[in-house]
Amino acid sequence: MSIGNSPEDERPFEDVSEEARPSVGRALQQARIAAGLTVDDVSTATRVRIAIVHAIEADDFEPCGGDVYARGHIRSLAKAVHLDPAPLIARYEAEHGGGRPAPTPAAPLFEAERIRPERRGPNWTAAMVAAIVVVIGFVGFTVVRGGDDGGKENVADGTAPTESASPTPKSKKPADPKPEPSDSAIAAAPQDKVTVQVSAADGRSWISAKDHNGRLLFDGLLKQGESKTFQDSSKINLVLGDAGAIDLFVNGKKIEDDFRPGAVERLTYTKGDPQAG
Repeated sequence: MSIGNSPEDERPFEDVSEEARPSVGRALQQARIAAGLTVDDVSTATRVRIAIVHAIEADDFEPCGGDVYARGHIRSLAKAVHLDPAPLIARYEAEHGGGRPAPTPAAPLFEAERIRPERRGPNWTAAMVAAIVVVIGFVGFTVVRGGDDGGKENVADGTAPTESASPTPKSKKPADPKPEPSDSAIAAAPQDKVTVQVSAADGRSWISAKDHNGRLLFDGLLKQGESKTFQDSSKINLVLGDAGAIDLFVNGKKIEDDFRPGAVERLTYTKGDPQAG
Protein backbone atom coordinates (compact mmCIF):
# COMPACT_ATOMS: atom_id res chain seq x y z
CA MET A 1 0.00 0.00 0.00
CA SER A 2 1.53 3.28 -1.10
CA ILE A 3 1.25 6.39 0.92
CA GLY A 4 0.53 9.61 -1.01
CA ASN A 5 -2.06 12.08 -2.13
CA SER A 6 -5.33 10.88 -3.62
CA PRO A 7 -6.33 12.08 -7.11
CA GLU A 8 -8.75 14.46 -5.47
CA ASP A 9 -5.87 16.04 -3.60
CA GLU A 10 -3.91 16.56 -6.83
CA ARG A 11 -6.65 18.72 -8.45
CA PRO A 12 -5.59 22.39 -8.74
CA PHE A 13 -7.00 24.66 -6.10
CA GLU A 14 -9.68 26.98 -7.56
CA ASP A 15 -9.25 30.50 -6.25
CA VAL A 16 -12.64 32.17 -5.94
CA SER A 17 -11.45 35.08 -3.84
CA GLU A 18 -12.14 38.72 -4.76
CA GLU A 19 -8.54 39.12 -5.94
CA ALA A 20 -8.97 36.23 -8.42
CA ARG A 21 -11.68 38.05 -10.35
CA PRO A 22 -10.42 39.73 -13.53
CA SER A 23 -9.86 43.46 -13.35
CA VAL A 24 -12.14 45.90 -15.15
CA GLY A 25 -9.83 46.21 -18.13
CA ARG A 26 -9.13 42.49 -18.27
CA ALA A 27 -12.86 41.66 -18.14
CA LEU A 28 -13.57 44.04 -21.03
CA GLN A 29 -10.69 42.62 -23.07
CA GLN A 30 -11.78 38.99 -22.51
CA ALA A 31 -15.39 39.83 -23.44
CA ARG A 32 -14.24 41.64 -26.60
CA ILE A 33 -12.11 38.68 -27.71
CA ALA A 34 -14.94 36.26 -26.92
CA ALA A 35 -17.30 38.35 -29.05
CA GLY A 36 -14.83 38.20 -31.98
CA LEU A 37 -14.35 41.99 -32.02
CA THR A 38 -11.17 43.98 -32.59
CA VAL A 39 -10.20 47.17 -30.81
CA ASP A 40 -11.03 49.05 -34.03
CA ASP A 41 -14.53 47.50 -34.03
CA VAL A 42 -15.17 48.57 -30.44
CA SER A 43 -13.77 52.06 -31.08
CA THR A 44 -16.03 52.54 -34.09
CA ALA A 45 -19.12 51.28 -32.22
CA THR A 46 -18.55 53.41 -29.10
CA ARG A 47 -16.73 56.42 -30.61
CA VAL A 48 -14.05 55.98 -27.94
CA ARG A 49 -10.57 56.54 -29.33
CA ILE A 50 -8.43 53.46 -30.01
CA ALA A 51 -5.68 54.66 -27.65
CA ILE A 52 -8.18 55.01 -24.79
CA VAL A 53 -9.63 51.52 -25.46
CA HIS A 54 -6.12 50.03 -25.26
CA ALA A 55 -5.41 51.97 -22.05
CA ILE A 56 -8.64 50.85 -20.36
CA GLU A 57 -8.02 47.21 -21.24
CA ALA A 58 -4.62 47.63 -19.57
CA ASP A 59 -6.38 49.11 -16.48
CA ASP A 60 -4.86 52.54 -17.21
CA PHE A 61 -7.67 55.07 -16.76
CA GLU A 62 -5.48 58.19 -16.79
CA PRO A 63 -6.13 58.96 -20.50
CA CYS A 64 -9.87 59.09 -19.78
CA GLY A 65 -9.43 62.50 -18.15
CA GLY A 66 -11.23 61.81 -14.86
CA ASP A 67 -13.63 59.48 -13.06
CA VAL A 68 -16.70 60.85 -14.84
CA TYR A 69 -15.31 60.06 -18.28
CA ALA A 70 -13.84 56.74 -17.14
CA ARG A 71 -17.26 55.56 -15.96
CA GLY A 72 -18.82 56.66 -19.24
CA HIS A 73 -16.16 54.81 -21.28
CA ILE A 74 -16.56 51.64 -19.19
CA ARG A 75 -20.32 51.76 -19.69
CA SER A 76 -19.98 52.22 -23.47
CA LEU A 77 -17.34 49.48 -23.87
CA ALA A 78 -19.30 47.02 -21.71
CA LYS A 79 -22.44 47.45 -23.82
CA ALA A 80 -20.41 47.01 -27.01
CA VAL A 81 -19.02 43.63 -25.84
CA HIS A 82 -22.34 42.48 -24.30
CA LEU A 83 -21.42 42.86 -20.61
CA ASP A 84 -23.45 44.30 -17.76
CA PRO A 85 -21.71 47.62 -17.02
CA ALA A 86 -22.99 47.93 -13.42
CA PRO A 87 -20.57 45.42 -11.76
CA LEU A 88 -17.62 46.84 -13.72
CA ILE A 89 -18.42 50.43 -12.70
CA ALA A 90 -18.88 49.33 -9.08
CA ARG A 91 -15.48 47.60 -9.15
CA TYR A 92 -13.88 50.67 -10.72
CA GLU A 93 -15.32 52.94 -8.02
CA ALA A 94 -14.15 50.58 -5.29
CA GLU A 95 -10.60 50.58 -6.67
CA HIS A 96 -10.33 54.26 -7.63
CA GLY A 97 -11.66 56.41 -4.84
CA GLY A 98 -15.02 54.82 -4.04
CA GLY A 99 -17.77 56.91 -5.49
CA ARG A 100 -18.50 59.86 -7.67
CA PRO A 101 -16.73 63.11 -6.94
CA ALA A 102 -18.69 66.05 -5.68
CA PRO A 103 -19.49 68.39 -8.55
CA THR A 104 -17.12 71.30 -8.74
CA PRO A 105 -18.74 74.72 -8.36
CA ALA A 106 -19.64 76.16 -11.69
CA ALA A 107 -17.89 79.30 -12.84
CA PRO A 108 -20.07 82.40 -13.16
CA LEU A 109 -22.39 81.87 -16.10
CA PHE A 110 -23.77 84.45 -18.41
CA GLU A 111 -27.37 83.49 -17.82
CA ALA A 112 -29.50 83.94 -20.88
CA GLU A 113 -32.09 85.85 -18.83
CA ARG A 114 -29.52 88.57 -18.10
CA ILE A 115 -28.70 89.24 -21.71
CA ARG A 116 -29.27 92.91 -22.36
CA PRO A 117 -32.27 93.40 -24.68
CA GLU A 118 -31.71 94.87 -28.08
CA ARG A 119 -32.20 98.60 -28.47
CA ARG A 120 -35.45 99.60 -30.07
CA GLY A 121 -35.62 102.28 -32.71
CA PRO A 122 -37.80 105.40 -32.44
CA ASN A 123 -41.55 104.79 -32.44
CA TRP A 124 -42.59 106.48 -35.69
CA THR A 125 -46.20 105.31 -35.36
CA ALA A 126 -46.73 107.26 -32.14
CA ALA A 127 -45.05 110.32 -33.67
CA MET A 128 -47.37 110.23 -36.71
CA VAL A 129 -50.47 109.88 -34.50
CA ALA A 130 -49.37 112.86 -32.42
CA ALA A 131 -48.83 114.97 -35.57
CA ILE A 132 -52.32 114.09 -36.87
CA VAL A 133 -53.86 115.07 -33.53
CA VAL A 134 -52.08 118.46 -33.65
CA VAL A 135 -53.37 119.11 -37.19
CA ILE A 136 -56.94 118.17 -36.22
CA GLY A 137 -56.76 120.43 -33.19
CA PHE A 138 -55.46 123.33 -35.26
CA VAL A 139 -58.25 122.91 -37.84
CA GLY A 140 -60.88 122.76 -35.12
CA PHE A 141 -59.50 125.87 -33.46
CA THR A 142 -59.57 127.72 -36.79
CA VAL A 143 -63.19 126.71 -37.45
CA VAL A 144 -64.30 127.86 -34.00
CA ARG A 145 -62.45 131.14 -34.31
CA GLY A 146 -63.95 131.77 -37.77
CA GLY A 147 -67.44 131.13 -36.37
CA ASP A 148 -66.86 133.70 -33.60
CA ASP A 149 -65.79 136.37 -36.16
CA GLY A 150 -68.94 135.71 -38.23
CA GLY A 151 -71.10 136.22 -35.16
CA LYS A 152 -69.50 139.59 -34.44
CA GLU A 153 -70.17 140.75 -38.01
CA ASN A 154 -73.82 139.76 -37.71
CA VAL A 155 -74.18 141.83 -34.52
CA ALA A 156 -72.73 144.87 -36.30
CA ASP A 157 -75.27 144.45 -39.10
CA GLY A 158 -78.12 144.25 -36.62
CA THR A 159 -78.81 140.53 -36.95
CA ALA A 160 -78.66 138.03 -34.12
CA PRO A 161 -75.62 135.77 -34.22
CA THR A 162 -76.23 132.10 -34.79
CA GLU A 163 -74.65 129.53 -32.57
CA SER A 164 -72.26 127.14 -34.14
CA ALA A 165 -73.78 123.68 -34.22
CA SER A 166 -70.52 121.85 -34.69
CA PRO A 167 -68.86 120.92 -31.41
CA THR A 168 -65.18 121.45 -30.96
CA PRO A 169 -63.43 118.23 -31.81
CA LYS A 170 -61.69 116.72 -28.87
CA SER A 171 -58.24 115.32 -29.33
CA LYS A 172 -57.59 111.90 -27.93
CA LYS A 173 -54.25 111.13 -26.43
CA PRO A 174 -52.78 108.16 -28.26
CA ALA A 175 -52.35 105.13 -26.10
CA ASP A 176 -48.77 104.19 -25.41
CA PRO A 177 -47.91 101.20 -27.57
CA LYS A 178 -47.27 98.13 -25.51
CA PRO A 179 -43.90 96.51 -26.15
CA GLU A 180 -44.18 93.23 -27.92
CA PRO A 181 -43.03 90.23 -25.93
CA SER A 182 -39.41 89.51 -26.70
CA ASP A 183 -38.22 86.19 -28.15
CA SER A 184 -36.77 83.54 -25.91
CA ALA A 185 -33.56 84.43 -24.15
CA ILE A 186 -31.60 81.88 -26.20
CA ALA A 187 -32.95 83.21 -29.51
CA ALA A 188 -31.90 86.74 -28.45
CA ALA A 189 -28.30 85.67 -27.85
CA PRO A 190 -25.81 88.21 -29.25
CA GLN A 191 -24.15 87.27 -32.52
CA ASP A 192 -20.66 88.14 -31.24
CA LYS A 193 -20.77 85.26 -28.70
CA VAL A 194 -21.57 81.56 -28.63
CA THR A 195 -24.46 80.46 -26.39
CA VAL A 196 -25.07 76.78 -25.59
CA GLN A 197 -27.99 75.39 -23.58
CA VAL A 198 -27.83 71.78 -22.32
CA SER A 199 -31.12 70.17 -21.17
CA ALA A 200 -31.48 66.70 -19.62
CA ALA A 201 -34.75 65.89 -21.39
CA ASP A 202 -34.76 62.08 -21.39
CA GLY A 203 -32.75 61.25 -18.26
CA ARG A 204 -29.79 62.36 -16.21
CA SER A 205 -26.29 62.76 -17.59
CA TRP A 206 -22.86 63.83 -16.42
CA ILE A 207 -21.66 66.86 -18.36
CA SER A 208 -18.55 68.99 -18.49
CA ALA A 209 -18.21 72.44 -20.10
CA LYS A 210 -15.11 74.58 -20.72
CA ASP A 211 -14.56 77.98 -22.32
CA HIS A 212 -12.09 78.79 -25.12
CA ASN A 213 -9.26 79.14 -22.58
CA GLY A 214 -9.89 75.65 -21.19
CA ARG A 215 -11.38 77.04 -17.96
CA LEU A 216 -13.89 74.62 -16.41
CA LEU A 217 -17.39 76.11 -16.38
CA PHE A 218 -19.24 73.06 -15.05
CA ASP A 219 -18.50 69.41 -14.22
CA GLY A 220 -21.27 67.42 -12.59
CA LEU A 221 -24.54 65.52 -12.86
CA LEU A 222 -27.46 67.13 -14.68
CA LYS A 223 -30.68 65.57 -13.42
CA GLN A 224 -33.67 64.92 -15.70
CA GLY A 225 -35.57 68.13 -16.33
CA GLU A 226 -32.62 70.37 -15.43
CA SER A 227 -30.73 72.57 -17.88
CA LYS A 228 -27.57 74.65 -17.97
CA THR A 229 -26.65 77.58 -20.22
CA PHE A 230 -23.07 78.46 -21.10
CA GLN A 231 -21.74 81.48 -23.01
CA ASP A 232 -18.30 82.45 -24.26
CA SER A 233 -16.80 84.98 -26.62
CA SER A 234 -15.62 82.38 -29.15
CA LYS A 235 -15.95 78.68 -28.19
CA ILE A 236 -17.64 76.21 -25.79
CA ASN A 237 -16.21 72.69 -25.33
CA LEU A 238 -18.66 70.03 -24.08
CA VAL A 239 -18.38 66.44 -22.89
CA LEU A 240 -21.67 64.54 -22.45
CA GLY A 241 -21.58 61.35 -20.38
CA ASP A 242 -24.93 60.12 -21.75
CA ALA A 243 -25.55 62.07 -24.94
CA GLY A 244 -28.80 60.25 -25.71
CA ALA A 245 -30.51 61.93 -22.73
CA ILE A 246 -29.50 65.47 -23.76
CA ASP A 247 -31.17 68.17 -25.88
CA LEU A 248 -28.77 70.84 -27.19
CA PHE A 249 -29.60 74.39 -28.26
CA VAL A 250 -26.75 76.38 -29.88
CA ASN A 251 -27.18 80.07 -30.67
CA GLY A 252 -30.97 79.70 -30.49
CA LYS A 253 -31.25 76.60 -32.68
CA LYS A 254 -31.77 72.98 -31.61
CA ILE A 255 -29.05 70.50 -32.56
CA GLU A 256 -30.72 67.52 -34.27
CA ASP A 257 -27.80 65.03 -33.98
CA ASP A 258 -28.99 61.48 -33.28
CA PHE A 259 -27.04 60.77 -30.09
CA ARG A 260 -27.25 57.19 -28.82
CA PRO A 261 -28.20 56.44 -25.20
CA GLY A 262 -25.12 55.85 -23.07
CA ALA A 263 -22.74 57.29 -25.70
CA VAL A 264 -20.03 59.70 -24.59
CA GLU A 265 -19.83 62.75 -26.88
CA ARG A 266 -17.13 65.44 -27.10
CA LEU A 267 -18.43 68.53 -28.87
CA THR A 268 -17.18 72.02 -29.68
CA TYR A 269 -19.41 74.92 -30.73
CA THR A 270 -18.47 78.38 -31.99
CA LYS A 271 -20.22 81.59 -32.97
CA GLY A 272 -20.86 80.29 -36.47
CA ASP A 273 -22.66 77.11 -35.39
CA PRO A 274 -25.12 75.21 -34.99
CA GLN A 275 -22.75 72.69 -36.46
CA ALA A 276 -20.42 70.75 -34.23
CA GLY A 277 -16.83 71.97 -34.42
